[in-house]
Amino acid sequence: MKSVIAAIPLEKLLEQLPENYMVADRELVVRAYHMAEEAHREQKRHSGEPYINHCIAVASILSDLKVPAEVVAAGLLHDTVEDTPITLADIRREFGDTVKLLVDGVTKLTQLPRVSRGDQHAEAGENGNDSEEFENQSAFGRNPDMVSETLRKTFLAMGEDVRVVLIKLSDRLHNMRTLGHMPEHKRKRIAQETLDIFAPLANRLGIWQLKWELEDLSFRYVNPEKYKEIAEQLAERRPDRENQLEEIKDNLVRLLEKNNIKSEISGRPKHIYSIYKKMQKKDKAFNMLYDVRAVRLIVPDVPSCYAALGVIHTTWRPIPGEFDDYIAAPKDNFYQSLHTAVIYDDKRPIEVQIRTQDMHLNAEYGIAAHWRYKEGSKHDRNFEQRISSLRKMMEWRSDVSDAAEFVESMRSDVFRDRVYVFTPRGDIIDLPAGCTPIDFAYHVHTDIGHRCRGARINGKLVPLYQGLKTGDQVEILTAKRGGPSRDWLNVNLGLVRTQRARAKIKAWFKKQEDEQNLAQGRDTLERELQRLGITEISFEKLARELGYKMPDEMFIALGTGDLSIGKVIKEFSQDEEIKDILEANAPSAPVTSTDAVEVVGLKGMLSTMARCCNPMPGDQIVGFVTRGRGATIHRQDCPNVLKTKDRERLLKVGWGHVERTYPVPVKIKAYDRQGLMSDVSILLADENINIANVSVNVNRSIADLRLIIEVKDITQLSRILTRIENLPNVMEAHRTNPG
Repeated sequence: MKSVIAAIPLEKLLEQLPENYMVADRELVVRAYHMAEEAHREQKRHSGEPYINHCIAVASILSDLKVPAEVVAAGLLHDTVEDTPITLADIRREFGDTVKLLVDGVTKLTQLPRVSRGDQHAEAGENGNDSEEFENQSAFGRNPDMVSETLRKTFLAMGEDVRVVLIKLSDRLHNMRTLGHMPEHKRKRIAQETLDIFAPLANRLGIWQLKWELEDLSFRYVNPEKYKEIAEQLAERRPDRENQLEEIKDNLVRLLEKNNIKSEISGRPKHIYSIYKKMQKKDKAFNMLYDVRAVRLIVPDVPSCYAALGVIHTTWRPIPGEFDDYIAAPKDNFYQSLHTAVIYDDKRPIEVQIRTQDMHLNAEYGIAAHWRYKEGSKHDRNFEQRISSLRKMMEWRSDVSDAAEFVESMRSDVFRDRVYVFTPRGDIIDLPAGCTPIDFAYHVHTDIGHRCRGARINGKLVPLYQGLKTGDQVEILTAKRGGPSRDWLNVNLGLVRTQRARAKIKAWFKKQEDEQNLAQGRDTLERELQRLGITEISFEKLARELGYKMPDEMFIALGTGDLSIGKVIKEFSQDEEIKDILEANAPSAPVTSTDAVEVVGLKGMLSTMARCCNPMPGDQIVGFVTRGRGATIHRQDCPNVLKTKDRERLLKVGWGHVERTYPVPVKIKAYDRQGLMSDVSILLADENINIANVSVNVNRSIADLRLIIEVKDITQLSRILTRIENLPNVMEAHRTNPG
């Protein structure tokens, strides 16, 4: 039985409000509190505490950021429109347009099935502790499309007013602090979403105070074993480390005073997730990390930063490769500081950060630091630069109508780490990590991207799928005319990694004639079906399931690149009558699993896979009752099934949960060359695909390779065949027909 927890008093929140709030500001917060308290009066959270405590906690986090009073008021009211009878019109009437727009920006989309108010209040504990855009679970389950739509709404609102995302981050931070009251499966999912979206968002805005706590809290639930291991190692060494840091700080104070450098020195707290990431990146054990002992120096100005660095490097030996100058070259989130690591007197490493007070405030509070200053055009300019940078990175947003693609684009283009490369003229181009020369070409100019045919990196010709690294000089080789290749949109080939480039490629294809796109799309789909050995499929039904009124619209979307062939494959591999979706990460096994088949109406009947047609997930299948051996599972187009006269022995069957792999015969036709089979084997090994059988026949320099490969489903088979066909000298690769 949950214990009764009292509501947090309003006075506690008022004590936390910034000192520069005027009387009118405080009155606004009080009025917002009273509306929220009344609206949420009957609601509880999973912990048993009154729902208003969550609202106050969000407002308190915002108060620590010293944001304007309207934002704190919106933080108090952020769930009222979604979970109570309060409307946006009510909020506008009571608090004005600013608060109304902020609340609207963080409110979930409302086009969801609604339960009655009574039921809604009864479930407030669940919705409250997971009050982001991820739940309305009890009545109708989770809707992934609505999740993405709501996130898209938030990001778009953020582009207009960054204060929206500060409320969103504060809301998520308190939910993470209280995540322990949620069921385990929700804890892990919410924590992973926080690690994927909200922590990177805080990092992009430069708000270290929120970023590190979101990361550590998420890591605790995503990887509890590793979290506990690192936490225990930190705790074991804490007393010794604190004593050592005190001695190091005293030595640094004396050293800098001797050199007439004023400074504030503190030990830098270690965050568990950052330690884990560094362990992964450097492939080193906990004890080998340079910054387990770390100090931070705050000095008066930029010259003092470099003066302090010189004194430290003169006194202790710097560790090669561990110096970063983020003052001369700030990070993409405007972070500035000097980082170095030196070997201290005890022959062990220590990391040192050196920055000014302004740099420190910007590092801790990022874009929110703007509101910590009462006056000062300097800081206003910094704020405008941050806003401009954020909007520039999201300039493609209006080109993306699909919500899931939009959210994935935020992950790939906005949240991913950055690389800095050079044009032949020496201009610096800032791109997401993992970008290719094609992404670079489209970033420089749309027309250069369209006409890109090759690239040189640091003077050497490279394939167009090669990833760019910081410091690379990139030269694009162009044709005089022409456009992009449709292969660039094939995610299996990895030629384009950013949404910006992808949107421009799609725009180019949209300008082509519909008839050309229709023919190209139909040819693409029919070729893929033929390659996969699928002979019968209703294009009308498939088009409806994909959201198109008629097949021609689907073909045009395929031709323009708006619809990927991968999405079509995934759709037709799941028959409408099949309720269970094949497990995406099914473990492999050397033989076909008959556990993957559910015999409708005859649960528990022994079943085996027919060797004559080798059915696999995604195929339409039928069972055939055999004497003494249960049911044999065939593809519906298997010749042995089609010619049987005992129709009464046929059973309706469907695919259940896939737990193993399925053998599929594949034929590869290629011009013979040395290393051909080796390349195919390496490609399959990269995909963790087992080769069950292989034969090779060469006739007049034409190689005929017959393989039996073990795949999980048709989607994986499609990806494998695509990659094989793009190997040098390969003419075609397809699944062989049954019979």
